Order: sequence, then C-alpha cells, then structure tokens
Amino acid sequence: MLWRLEAMLDSGLEGTALGTLLLPYCSGLGNLIFVALMVPKFGAASEVLTNCLVNNVTNLTLLLGVPALCWGLAILPGAGGGKGGKAGGKAARPTKGGGTEAQINRLSLLLTLTAVLFFTAAVWLLGRDGKLTETDGWALIGLFLFWQCVQVFDVMKHNVRHRVSFGWKFYADGLVVLVCAYFLFETIDWLVSWISAQRTGFISRDNLGWVTGWLMVLPNAILALYWGWRRRADVVFSSQVGDGHICIPLCLGLFALAKPVPVPAFALNSFLLICGAAVTHMLFLALAGGLPRWAGALMCAAYGGFVYLGLAG
Repeated sequence: MLWRLEAMLDSGLEGTALGTLLLPYCSGLGNLIFVALMVPKFGAASEVLTNCLVNNVTNLTLLLGVPALCWGLAILPGAGGGKGGKAGGKAARPTKGGGTEAQINRLSLLLTLTAVLFFTAAVWLLGRDGKLTETDGWALIGLFLFWQCVQVFDVMKHNVRHRVSFGWKFYADGLVVLVCAYFLFETIDWLVSWISAQRTGFISRDNLGWVTGWLMVLPNAILALYWGWRRRADVVFSSQVGDGHICIPLCLGLFALAKPVPVPAFALNSFLLICGAAVTHMLFLALAGGLPRWAGALMCAAYGGFVYLGLAG
C-alpha cells in the first residue's frame, strides 16, 4: 500500500491532499470496521467512544511526537530540527517548494487542524445532554462529508493551477490500494473478533475500547514512521490529523445512527486533550514552521500521562 501511495505523489496528488483524502480511509478502515462489528455483534457504545478517543489522542500526540523526536517535522525549510542528507540510500525529499509550496502546505495543515477543533467541539456540544442520538449522528456525518468536499475541490484547484491531470496509472494505483485495504479489513475483522471472545486478562472484551484503539493505530504508526523517515513532514501531519477525522466525527456519527452513544463526563478530559494538542501543533506550525524534536518529546510525555490517567481511572 505504501509503495503505490508514494507513486500517487507523482501522479497529481500533492502531499497534504494525499494525507487528508486518501491515507485516512486506508489507515482508518480498521476503525470503520470496528464500528460495523460493534453494531450487530456486541453493541457496546462506550467501547466505540473509547476506541475513537484513544485513536485521536494517539494520532495527535504519540504518532506525531515520535517522528518529530527522531527526525523533526519540518514543513518550512530549516524548521523542525530535522537533519537533511540521505534517507535509506536516497536523497531525503523535503516538503515541496522551498518557498510558496511550503507556505501553502503549512496553511493547508493549519486548516486541517482547525477542522479538528470544530469536529471535537461539535461532538462535545451535541453530547452535552449525555448522549449522541440519531439526529446528532446525521449532523456529524454531514460535517465530515462537507469537509471532504472542501478537500476534493482543493485538490482540483491545485491540479488546475499546475496543469496536472490524473492518468491511468493513478487509478491503477488506487485499485491496488483498495485491494490492500480489503486484506486490512480481513485482518482487523479476525483480530477484533478474537479480542472480543477473550473473557479474562487485559487483552479481553473488558478493555475492548483501549486494546482496539491501539490496534487500529498500528497502520497509522507505520505511515508516520515511513513518511517521517522519507522526510515528508506534510504527509506525516496530514495523515495523522486526517485519520482523526475518520473517528471524530465519522465513526461516532455512524454508530449513533444505530444506537445512542453515551458521552460520560470523563470524556471531556479527552476532548480537551485533543483540542489542546491541535492548538499546540497549530502554534508550532505558525511560529516555527514545524514540530522540533524537543516538542516531539513533550508530545510523547503527554500521551504517557493520558494512558496512565485513563487506565488508572
């Protein structure tokens, strides 16, 4: 999947669009599968909420913090604390366009992070009565679809400006990615079913939300480390933030169509952490042009605190 996704970068899909439009559906497929499994089989709405919260917090803290700690995430040239040079025997590919393109990528990422704030705030506001109803679910899905339309038209505008068109290779690569996504579906289906069948121990249905939350971010971890190693900070950022949109609001909205989702008081702390991480990334992007290594260490520490408080509670 990574092999053909990278080929798409040369077929008319620029980095932030790849991370916002395509990668989330590939890496976030597991979360959508989890929702589909929980509706007919187990129906534990609280586990779905926990799964979504764990996924989004992990994306915005650990999975952005580790690549930043290792290489630095530089959107603008010279930012982020990363080193140039070679990557895996090939020249590291920086964020495209030392000037205008890099600035455009930064603005696109700031817009994507702003969407995180709106989506998270929408879930919190709709859930202030203690649950997300079917009507709330339709509202969340509508927000997600509107955001996707904005991204599609943004890609179209980019291609018109640069006179880029999608050739047959682009669609052939997309087909290969879909085949890979099907195998991901089969794998996640089996793993979630196996975890749900366990009655004792930490890896059991009693901790289904936490365990599956970590399980579903494994594809995101691979993406974050791979694109960080390739020095494509724009794809690292947009893939992790875009994947969060799959959970909040799409996954919660889809499950709410079938069954009400309770929103307990403790979920507020997770919402605040998600918004706080998004604001932190926005400040670093706006002021420093990327996420330096020392900030990556802080993100990893924040995630450790989230896990400790969540499991201890």
